[in-house]
Amino acid sequence: MLFHTPKLPAEIRISHLNARVNEQRKKIAQTTSSKFELLQLTQQLSKETRLRKKNNQKIYILDFKGDTAASAVESLREEITLILATAKAGRDRVVVRLESPGGMVHGYGLAAAQLVRLRDAGFNLTICVDKVAASGGYMMACIANEIVSAPFAVVGSIGVVAQVPNFNRLLKEKHIDFELYTAGEFKRTVTMFGENTAEGKAKFEEELQQTHELFKHFVEKYRPQLNVEKVATGEHWYGKDALELNLVDKLQTSDEYLLGLLAQHDVYVIDTRRKPTLGEKLGLQAAQMADSLVPAVMNKVMETLAKASANVIQLRDPKL
Repeated sequence: MLFHTPKLPAEIRISHLNARVNEQRKKIAQTTSSKFELLQLTQQLSKETRLRKKNNQKIYILDFKGDTAASAVESLREEITLILATAKAGRDRVVVRLESPGGMVHGYGLAAAQLVRLRDAGFNLTICVDKVAASGGYMMACIANEIVSAPFAVVGSIGVVAQVPNFNRLLKEKHIDFELYTAGEFKRTVTMFGENTAEGKAKFEEELQQTHELFKHFVEKYRPQLNVEKVATGEHWYGKDALELNLVDKLQTSDEYLLGLLAQHDVYVIDTRRKPTLGEKLGLQAAQMADSLVPAVMNKVMETLAKASANVIQLRDPKL
């Protein structure tokens, strides 16, 4: 009998980036600066705190690291729901640090739709790309009011691809029949084991072209300054060329971009983590115990080996 293990609720953590950075700045100053310089830094931090309070604008940072299935969308949807429920549209802003080479259409379609919720609610959305936002990743990025790209980030790849291996000839050689039953002419266009027909291949190609057209229209809707027909070739570009083509708006790393916001804005990082199961907790505890025991065991082994070596040397050369 199979038992279903219920998914444990996610844990959302919120950290104040200003406080974290300022604490580090003070620790460094206490070690490297004079008393006068330390006083100047304290005064500067107090001034920045007053300025942030006066501006009364919060910036929320989300992270999205995409795999083929866009599985991070489960955390993204919860984080966006939290922002929509607590932040103030028109005043507060959202920054997404995005990294994704793309993947399944339906997964990235849902991820992009989550970001659309922010735009529709009136939030200013900035997306930072340090490494890659290609294909489905760029589908998400194009929704932003502003796209900030690192100089060597990979951007674009507005295209659709599908690969289907076919083992039909191999099955025939082994005298293995493959039967496929469908209701509906194009319920299954191409298959891995059956003999693909010209009609099925043509329909499959037609569906790819339709998906590509939807992709292009989506990008054009949220990024009208972009010549979509020029860039929707499936190619990708690095930051500088992407800027010239209007695929992005600014060349800058996310670290530099966020650092420029800290003096005048309260910046919060939202992180969603799934709570570990009991088995995972026990496994983690066992790993920690092993980490603490290994050094002691290794030291004991090395001491034993050293004594044995000394005894061997004494036996071979009694002059020592």
